[in-house]
Amino acid sequence: MESPENSIGFDSDGSLETAERIILRWDSTASEEARGKMIFQSDRDEVDRFLRAVDEIQRSVSSLSFSSPPSFSSAATDDQEVKANSALQIAMARLEEEFRNILLSQTSVFEPDSLFLEESSVSCEDSTDAPPEEEQEGSDSNSGSSRLTRRRSSYRSTSSIREMDLISPEAVSDLRSIVQRMVAAGYSRECIQVYGNVRKSAMDTILKQLGIVKISIGDVQKLEWEVVEGKIRKWIRAAKVCVRIVFSSEKRLCSDLFDEPMDATCFMETVKTSALRLFTFPEAISISRRSPEKLFKILDLHDAMGDMMPDIEAIFDSDDDSSSSRAVYLQAGEIQTRLAEAARGILSEFENAVLREPSVVPVPGGTIHPLTRYVMNYISLISDYKQTLNNLIVSDPSTGSDPNPNAPVIDFTELEGKSPLALHLIWLIMVLHFNLEEKSHHYRDASLAHIFIMNNIHYIVQKVKGSPELREMIGDHYLRKLTGIFRHAATNYQRSTWVRVLNSLRDEGLHVSGSFSSGVSRSALRERFKAFNAMLEDVHRSQSTWSVPDAQLREELRISLSEHLIPAYRSFLGRFRGNIESGRHPENYLKYSVEDIDRIVLDFFEGIEPFFEFLFTG
Repeated sequence: MESPENSIGFDSDGSLETAERIILRWDSTASEEARGKMIFQSDRDEVDRFLRAVDEIQRSVSSLSFSSPPSFSSAATDDQEVKANSALQIAMARLEEEFRNILLSQTSVFEPDSLFLEESSVSCEDSTDAPPEEEQEGSDSNSGSSRLTRRRSSYRSTSSIREMDLISPEAVSDLRSIVQRMVAAGYSRECIQVYGNVRKSAMDTILKQLGIVKISIGDVQKLEWEVVEGKIRKWIRAAKVCVRIVFSSEKRLCSDLFDEPMDATCFMETVKTSALRLFTFPEAISISRRSPEKLFKILDLHDAMGDMMPDIEAIFDSDDDSSSSRAVYLQAGEIQTRLAEAARGILSEFENAVLREPSVVPVPGGTIHPLTRYVMNYISLISDYKQTLNNLIVSDPSTGSDPNPNAPVIDFTELEGKSPLALHLIWLIMVLHFNLEEKSHHYRDASLAHIFIMNNIHYIVQKVKGSPELREMIGDHYLRKLTGIFRHAATNYQRSTWVRVLNSLRDEGLHVSGSFSSGVSRSALRERFKAFNAMLEDVHRSQSTWSVPDAQLREELRISLSEHLIPAYRSFLGRFRGNIESGRHPENYLKYSVEDIDRIVLDFFEGIEPFFEFLFTG
């Protein structure tokens, strides 16, 4: 296409005709040459000439419309007005085409990993370290690549928001010049429609690159939880990028191109569908079926939503409660509220499940019950969410549990000053202890029931001590109370098992009044040794298969047994060995030396078949 004459201007009497000729030259409906070339891809002089021609046409249309009332208009004026309006329509159609082409050509291709990296680095920054906004302007403003900046925006921003150039500054300037002329000519609706169609497609592409795909609430709820867990981790990363970088950058672009309130209209026309798609996933999680394993990912989602809410408010909040922008912000807030309700509900249901866990088959050897391990591991994970849960749960934990007349009662006077979460954790341990006591009644051997309680409460104590945060919340007072419980169980075990054994090593009933010998009944003494041997063998046969998993506790218990049993046996053996050895078949009664007893004690609580079984045969 040939360039117009350099002498063409707009200050002569034929300025309207000159402008019309320039407009008509770019009429793509009438010229094959015009269809094959874009104005804004030509040299800048051509762009400037076309824009000046549009301005002249608009001035002429306005002048003809207001200066010539219908009653005074002439045929020449009417013809001039028709031609001007026709030229204006052609110009607007051409500008609409140019507008679309610039938007399409400037749609950036994003690298998701780079966006995640930027978001990660942004989240680690302290907002006070950010340089003034003017200093953060990119010096490479002529570059068309997408980059993160901190520019002044027409909306309230937050320290975590990072905007990037979705479109190069030069293209923004061209688009702005088109928008101004289309709006002035009354073509704002067409302008919004073109912008929305192109940018919605761009938003859709970006979300797909970030892993945010269209999925219904029902489809989310059909997924296996292991799959959902992975999707939650990915969603949190992608959502922060979407809100803090993508949506914020789109809003700035709208502010750069359009005046108020048109900028808000264009922004919501562009991102509303993407925003609704983004928040469908956490909404589905918030109303899904509750179960204990979901608590921590729900809390992760809740915290992520809370972390983003100031950014969502800055980007989507509006004074108009009925606006679609405000609706997005309110929806995000409602989702966070439902996630909080889900977390509270899961915690309450978990407490009730622990209280009512129905298994009645005793665990072999009185070892640690799977419920104890599960609950304490759960509590350890709960403590990692201390700050969140302290804000979510009520102060009285027992209010969320089902009524049970036999359930433990929490004494708040002993726990004054504890945080809501600390009270809940103590309550949960009390509920677990209550259930364990119920389960201990299913052991036929009372000694084994005591071992069971000792093992499980000791495990609880060790788990609390092993976590500084958990120990701080539970507190030394209640920890001492738990320690007292498992030590009392250990004492009860020793009494129920060994008092009868140790009684067989007492002198009562062995002496014969008026005897001319040693004063000891040999037959009674033989029966006493036989009884001791039988009881020791019976205890060893059963209790060597009992289990005390904690090595230190097992050693302490053995030492305590040795301190009672071995001195008593040594003394008894020392006093009465000669009486047995002087009689017939002493080996049937003096079966064990003191050293044998010491080795036998070492065999207790290993949870395996007796190592010293050979001692009891033959």
